[in-house]
Amino acid sequence: MTQHPAIESPLGKSSAYVSVYTPSLLFPIARAPKWQELGISPENLPFNGADVWNCYELSWLTPSGKPEVAAAEFIFPLTAARIVESKSFKLYLNSFNQTVFSDRREVMRTLESDLTVAAQGPVMVKLLSMQKLHQGGMIQMPGECLDDLDVPISRYDYDAALLRADVRGGKVRETLHSHLLKSNCPVTGQPDWASLMISYSGLRLDHASLLRYLVSFRQHSDFHEQCVERIFTDLKPLLGEDSELTVYARYVRRGGLDINPYRSTAPGIPDNLRLARQ
Repeated sequence: MTQHPAIESPLGKSSAYVSVYTPSLLFPIARAPKWQELGISPENLPFNGADVWNCYELSWLTPSGKPEVAAAEFIFPLTAARIVESKSFKLYLNSFNQTVFSDRREVMRTLESDLTVAAQGPVMVKLLSMQKLHQGGMIQMPGECLDDLDVPISRYDYDAALLRADVRGGKVRETLHSHLLKSNCPVTGQPDWASLMISYSGLRLDHASLLRYLVSFRQHSDFHEQCVERIFTDLKPLLGEDSELTVYARYVRRGGLDINPYRSTAPGIPDNLRLARQ
């Protein structure tokens, strides 16, 4: 069995927390092998989108020695050939803690430069003051929630065969969401929790089968980005020709970072607004 590429990363290992700027801590992972597993060609992606990361543990020193803190938003485009393993990202961000930067612009330029090199694609960075973070507030997932369906469930291992289109329902345009998505880290086995939005037009999805399918990820091991891409590629063929589809997961924060993959037939990147669990 082929080892997961993250096996060489800091995941699942004791790590020294370096507090002086060290960009070499970043551990990138190529997207291509998982795309190949899903039958996706990098030259002809079936979706648009981005990976939106939020950081709530960023701090550095000003020239006077006074600490500053900020939240940060990172947008990794799909044109970036690599993702960054999350623990290595956290260790890298911690290396800013005792490092002097002239101002916030230098912090932002440093983050953009290092992450663009690691990801092999242009990463956009935004720094948010505590005031801006508070002003952003929280939202609810749009659309109908599937979680109240009275559905018996017995499968907790990933199974795309659970999905059904409701051919009697004809074509529809609707937005659905669930807070029951759980998967596991492929290296450490730690649980990853998420709220998932599915917005589509096409043949109507059978809601009960969709909920069973989402719950079947409960024992599945994959990174956040790869779970969302798997859901997209499983759903799209059921919707028929000329269908539209958006799959957006908002994962619960771990280690000061939350990861929010967005895949869509439409161009553009999503709004980055926090949910109650974030």
